[in-house]
Amino acid sequence: MIRLKRSERVAALLKILSDNPNQIFTLNYFSELFGAAKSTISEDVGTAKGVVEQMSLGSIETIPGASGGVKYKPLASNEKSIEFLKMLCEELNDYTRLIPGKFLYMADIICDPTVAARVGEIFATKFMDKKANYVVTIETKGITVALMTARALNIPLVIVRRDSKVTEGSTISINYVSGSSHRIQTMSISKRSLPPGSKVLIIDDFMKAGGTAKGLLDLMAEFNSEVVGIGVLISTDEPEEKMVGDYYSLLKLKQVDELSKQIIIVPSI
Repeated sequence: MIRLKRSERVAALLKILSDNPNQIFTLNYFSELFGAAKSTISEDVGTAKGVVEQMSLGSIETIPGASGGVKYKPLASNEKSIEFLKMLCEELNDYTRLIPGKFLYMADIICDPTVAARVGEIFATKFMDKKANYVVTIETKGITVALMTARALNIPLVIVRRDSKVTEGSTISINYVSGSSHRIQTMSISKRSLPPGSKVLIIDDFMKAGGTAKGLLDLMAEFNSEVVGIGVLISTDEPEEKMVGDYYSLLKLKQVDELSKQIIIVPSI
């Protein structure tokens, strides 16, 4: 048992909640931890809730009932999200990121924990009400943003592989057609990784024609799982018609010109 002043309790409470987003903590937990009455803890929660909402840092939600408690939801405000995405565009529009073949180097950005965490919070805010049980992504570059989305939602991450591994055990594999190259490729997933009938959220780093997303949709159908949303960090302007109809993109790649060394990426929310 730890005896703390009120300001210290509020600080500790905020730290615990923000480190464990969307996880419910009972008032009994904090009462025993801080050696304070439930009524006192309720006042502390009210203070913490006011600070979080005033600073647009998300929200603290109280759940009534015997199994209730309090949890932190890392909601990203629209204003702060747009501001962050504009900053991200400035970094990505640097022509030195161009790689021969009109590819864009962005591994350093999406592997930055701060950036990935912010992107994850934006996705979590968008899909919070979809009640997904799992976040699903395909290896490899989308893993960081998918993991941070899963953390913000407090649900497991499932990684689909392009080649099956012995360590995965029994797998389900499907062939799919790449939307950009029109080549037949393979993706696989362990049978143990996803219970049938799950609600899944697909998160990836990039979408051109949507072939990979369509493959993931087909793969989820093999588990009788419902895809409640598709989120991508960057989607391209062309082709306009994607192989999936309903997706949420944070950034739009409008132009890549190797001759003029120009990249144009803009926020799409």
